[in-house]
Amino acid sequence: MDLSLSTRTVGDRTVVEVGGEIDVYTAPKLREQLVELVNDGNFHLVVNMEGVDFLDSTGLGVLVGGLKRVRAHEGSLRLVCNQERILKIFRITGLTKVFPIHTSVEEAVAATD
Repeated sequence: MDLSLSTRTVGDRTVVEVGGEIDVYTAPKLREQLVELVNDGNFHLVVNMEGVDFLDSTGLGVLVGGLKRVRAHEGSLRLVCNQERILKIFRITGLTKVFPIHTSVEEAVAATD
């Protein structure tokens, strides 16, 4: 399985649509996308993971790195995820305390946390 990425702007947020698997092979592609967005001045990101089938530790590392990158610019990185198997990974690793996780893009864009 490959990784699909696309971006769009909703209000003052940049939404990154992610599909497929985020693993040791595909995570660099996501990292490049996040770095490029921040370098271009997009500091409020929403990563939509509704289409993600698999997430490993490398993928988690990329998301944490993205969060650190936007926070360095007073930005935010919110996740959209409603799949129990992916949410379980965030709960087990304690990352639910680090990332705001929403059930829809609309909810993430409207959030002020």
